[in-house]
Amino acid sequence: MKDFLEKLGSSDLESWILVQKAYKTNCFKEEIMECGNNNMSGYVYIALENGIQIASCFGQSVEFIVTDYEDGEEEFFDNYFDAYESMSKTCG
Repeated sequence: MKDFLEKLGSSDLESWILVQKAYKTNCFKEEIMECGNNNMSGYVYIALENGIQIASCFGQSVEFIVTDYEDGEEEFFDNYFDAYESMSKTCG
């Protein structure tokens, strides 16, 4: 985790704080699969075991992302509830 944090720039750190707050506020009981950042997109993210990613880039508001693993399409949501509902419809 230390290496991850040391690689983040100032806006990435701001994004990381936003992502952590969103996780704590919305879904702190969900298991975390992975934390990281995507250098290509600029996103800092937490990937949850339930298939939702919480992401932010350049210190902007968080987005909740649901990926369709069959076709790779990503759907972006402003709140966790909508992302969870979408994922539930797709998976079940």
